[in-house]
Amino acid sequence: MWGGRAGALLRVWGLWPAGVLGRRPLGCNAASLAGSNSPRCWNCGGPGGSMRGDGFFCPQCRALQPPDPTRDYFSLMDCNRSFRVDTAKLQQRYQQLQRLVHPDFFSQRSQTEKDFSEKHSTLVNDAYKTLLAPLSRGLYLLKLHGVQIPEGTDYEMDRHFLMEIMEMNEKLTEAQSEAAMKEIESVVRDDFEKAKEILTKMRYFSNVEEKIKLKKIPL
Repeated sequence: MWGGRAGALLRVWGLWPAGVLGRRPLGCNAASLAGSNSPRCWNCGGPGGSMRGDGFFCPQCRALQPPDPTRDYFSLMDCNRSFRVDTAKLQQRYQQLQRLVHPDFFSQRSQTEKDFSEKHSTLVNDAYKTLLAPLSRGLYLLKLHGVQIPEGTDYEMDRHFLMEIMEMNEKLTEAQSEAAMKEIESVVRDDFEKAKEILTKMRYFSNVEEKIKLKKIPL
């Protein structure tokens, strides 16, 4: 029952951004192009400081730029903002970024670039770990949608949740009009709050699982 409920909700997460109202999921490339006010390079003063995409370096002087504070983990790791993540691609992206910004490659550069390298590397590590694990990925995805689960908070699971999801999928399959899809979209928005219930339980189970692993380690 637990797996069915989680799986059902995650299917909705995949359907809502991609199918409802004909919208495409927010991809990393699209997210990385948002905004046109680009700061200037700290080193040479040229345009393009803190560039998006893979442009971590100034195109004029090739100095490493500071991390972009507006960029989310999905954008940084070049994957769609969705619960479904290709972990093999995620690992490749992680290795690619570390080859670009790891502090070992900046030992002979300026102190400013060394500091930026440390920040970039830490950010890449955090993004990779967060998106690699389903629990932290789901919690982060909810956070991006303005939904956070307070530490130590419990939620009572809705016993009719699975039936509601099944009915929603059926309605989505049969939907032929814009109005019908808007109605489904409204329900899905509300269900992001219900996702708290599943992820809260996942958090508790994850903590127990970690304790079990520690218990199995021989002293």
